[in-house]
Amino acid sequence: MIISRTPFRISFFGGGTDYPAWYRENGGAVLVTTIDKYCYISNRYLPPFFDHKTRLVYSKIENVRSNHEIEHPAVREVLKVMGFEHGLEIHHDGDLPARTGLGSSSAFSVGLLHSLFALKRTMPSKMQLAMEAIRLERDILKENVGSQDQVSVAFGGFNKITFTTADSVRIDPMIIDKNRLQEFQNHLVLFFTGFTRIASEIAATQIQNVIHKKTELMTIYQMVDEAISILTGRGDLKQFGQLMHESWKLKRTLSNKISTPKIDQIYEAAREAGALGGKLLGAGGGGFMLLFVHPEDQEKVREKLRPLLFVPFQMEVSGSQIIFYDPDTFERDFQLNKLYPFDKEETEKKEFVVSSGPTPF
Repeated sequence: MIISRTPFRISFFGGGTDYPAWYRENGGAVLVTTIDKYCYISNRYLPPFFDHKTRLVYSKIENVRSNHEIEHPAVREVLKVMGFEHGLEIHHDGDLPARTGLGSSSAFSVGLLHSLFALKRTMPSKMQLAMEAIRLERDILKENVGSQDQVSVAFGGFNKITFTTADSVRIDPMIIDKNRLQEFQNHLVLFFTGFTRIASEIAATQIQNVIHKKTELMTIYQMVDEAISILTGRGDLKQFGQLMHESWKLKRTLSNKISTPKIDQIYEAAREAGALGGKLLGAGGGGFMLLFVHPEDQEKVREKLRPLLFVPFQMEVSGSQIIFYDPDTFERDFQLNKLYPFDKEETEKKEFVVSSGPTPF
């Protein structure tokens, strides 16, 4: 059996500039961190004693006799592209719900790829994981996705991620004094609004509006370096919260689907209770809300937003990892599966080509 663990992410600034429709013309950047909330993927070769060939366990359970019958689009396409013919058992578990703005879909894609590479006894680089996840989501599944989530959760840590007009990616870890970083962390609070949404549908409207929102997106792009200057300087961190507020006001103008009257009501209530700034994470429409609040005001904000679920978190630095690897067990299961195949039909095999290093998408 193999188990991968991939973190979720929180994006502070630059969201919207990581879509190819924008950065291939103008360049893009995000300021983002991964957090200690994770997506876990376990897999193994399924012994050939069952009526089904492959078993998937996520928010639903699928027992199928052919991998072509798999309903989960990411799993179905990854198994096809990677050439898995033998039966598998794949389980997904997450610390937080899906479709909530924390990059959970990309954490699933990266974690699934990582575990299946390991099953093939291959050790991909973090950049390979990120690029293949982008290719899966954008080119194969045809989803409207940016590029920050896959890179962030694959690498882990607190980073500035830059997307160039030449389609290359650069990762610059944030170098911040330990005490300053802890002070920053102490100002961040996270709430679950209770609403979930389909990020790809909201992102589609943003992509369509890119040509009409150049001024706003350029300002959002420039805010990344402004935020980094605040963090690495010695000034009052309240400037970071105030900049978050300005960024959220701009982001709301990118699409009428980013916020809702209920979300606006939650945000304004938090501001009245002392939050300096904040944002709805991810594409918008629901999910998690991140707020920047002085520690002495956080109890008042929590009281004001008491119906919402407060979620403590810490930043993490590891990115996607294989946390359990038992080659003897999966080699035994593989040989047994191979000895007693589910059926004799040959399925189509395709080579899974990975990029090597920070190459264009």
